[in-house]
Amino acid sequence: MLGFLVRRLGQGALVLVLISLITFFLINLAPGGPSAASRFETTAEERAALTRQLGLDQPLVTRYGQWAGDVVQGDFGVTLNGGEPIGPILRQRLGTTAQLGLAALLLSVVIGIPLGILTAMRRNSVLDHAVNAITTLGMSIPDFWTGIMAILLFSVVWKVLPSSGLYDASAGFSVGGWLSHMILPAGVLAFVMLPNLVRFTRSSLLEVLGMDYLRTARAKGVGEARVIARHALRNALVPIIAMVGLILPALLSGSVIIESVFGLPGMGRLAVDAALGRDYNTIMAVTLVAGAVVIVTNLLVDVTYSLVDPRIRHD
Repeated sequence: MLGFLVRRLGQGALVLVLISLITFFLINLAPGGPSAASRFETTAEERAALTRQLGLDQPLVTRYGQWAGDVVQGDFGVTLNGGEPIGPILRQRLGTTAQLGLAALLLSVVIGIPLGILTAMRRNSVLDHAVNAITTLGMSIPDFWTGIMAILLFSVVWKVLPSSGLYDASAGFSVGGWLSHMILPAGVLAFVMLPNLVRFTRSSLLEVLGMDYLRTARAKGVGEARVIARHALRNALVPIIAMVGLILPALLSGSVIIESVFGLPGMGRLAVDAALGRDYNTIMAVTLVAGAVVIVTNLLVDVTYSLVDPRIRHD
C-alpha cells in the first residue's frame, strides 16, 4: 500500500505540473491582459506602464519559472487587479466551496443510494417509474435554470429561504442562519448530481441481485433485508464508490454556476471574477488547487476500494 501511495502521489505531482503548464500558456495566449480589463487605466501609455510593472513584458518561460518557484514555497503571489495576497483569499473561498460541496454530496448520498436500492428492489413498480422520471428531469434541466427557479419559488413567491449569501451579515453567524442560506444552493447542486448516483446504484444492485450466491442465501432462509444489506449491497459498493469519486470533481465544476447564481463567495465565483478581470495569478492558483483536490479525492476513492473489498489490493 505504501508503494502504491508513493506512486500515486508522484503521478499526481506530475499531473499538477502539466496542468499548470497548460493553463499558464493558454491564458497568456489569450488576447488582452489585466491592464486591458482595468477600469482605471485608459490610455495606451498607462496600460503599457502597468504591463511592465506587473512583469507581463517578460518571456513566458521566465514568468512561469518565477511563478512555479514561488508556488513551491507556498506563495501564490498577489492579485493583478487589486494587489491582495492570493493565499488568504484561496483559504476563505475554498472553505465556502467545501461547505457547499460537502453539503451537496451528503444530500446526494443520503437520498441517492437509498432511492437506488429501493428502485432495484421494486423494479418496474410505480416507485421505480416515478424515480426514473425525476432523475431524467434532473439530468435534462441546466443547473442555472434550476437555481433560478428555486430562488423564484422559495425566496420570491413563498419567502421561506434567503436567495443569496452565506449567512445574514446583520444578524451575525449562526448555525440556523447558515443552514437556511445553504439549503437552496446545496439542494440544487445535489439535484443535479443525484440522478447519476441513483441510476448507478440501481443498475449495480440489479446486477448483483441475480447472482447465484444470493439465491443460495435465500434458500437457506436468510431474510431479504439481510440478503440486501450484508451480501448484495457490499458487493455492489465498489462501482457505487467509483461513481461518488466521479461526482466529487463534478461538484467543483458545478459550484462555478451555483455560486454565481446564489452569490456565494467560493472558488467557483472567484474563478469567474478572475477570468473576467484577466487576473492570471488568481486563475493559476484556482486551477492548481482544484486539480489538487481532484487528485486527492481520486486517491482516497482508490484506497477506499481495498477497505470495502479485501480482494482489491494496491501493491
